[in-house]
Amino acid sequence: MTVHTGYKKYKCDMCDQAFSQSGDLNIHLRIHTGDKPYKCSLCNKSFNQLSNLQTHKRCIHSNRKPHHCPYCGKLFNTNGHLTCHVRIHTGAKPYLCRHCSERFTWHSQLKRHLLKSHNEGTWSTCRICQKKFSHSGNLKRHLRRHEGVKPYVCSDCPNCFYTAAALKDHQLTHSDYKQFCCGLCGKYLKSVRSVKRHFKRCSDKLGVNDVWSTLARGEQRDD
Repeated sequence: MTVHTGYKKYKCDMCDQAFSQSGDLNIHLRIHTGDKPYKCSLCNKSFNQLSNLQTHKRCIHSNRKPHHCPYCGKLFNTNGHLTCHVRIHTGAKPYLCRHCSERFTWHSQLKRHLLKSHNEGTWSTCRICQKKFSHSGNLKRHLRRHEGVKPYVCSDCPNCFYTAAALKDHQLTHSDYKQFCCGLCGKYLKSVRSVKRHFKRCSDKLGVNDVWSTLARGEQRDD
């Protein structure tokens, strides 16, 4: 009945958030305490929720990608990642600002807009250089560079990286598989970064202007 009525009697002492169930409050408090009881057995990264650990294993440590884009054929681990990707093709902007008519493709864009334009929310500020971030996760990644901490280690060589995305991009160098295609010449390359660099050189050579957004989306091979 508490869920149906919307009554939220469990209030956080550290912010203005409130919850209808005590379990939800306990999970929320981990944001403030930094407690991360769920640890990945493969890379030792920790999470404050079991669902986040499960998603991490699916996205980072699994090669299974059952969800494919109907527009370009790119494959994804989860349906949520596919849904976000499809917005690139459709131009959908599902996140609407409640203060003005602005709409956004990503929730992170809306959160940053609320902070910058409407002074709603709290910036996460780096204690070392005072740089501000709209998401605490971005601040944590930023702090690793100040501290020199590179928690993501390549399993094939001694190289370490600040982010999981950087590690994933690096691991492609150990494979001969070229999954990303240049939309102008059809050449296949190993990573999104390399296909972007190639596409720029290719478009300059061919004298093509302003077509990156439509042709160089890093289409993935499915063969």
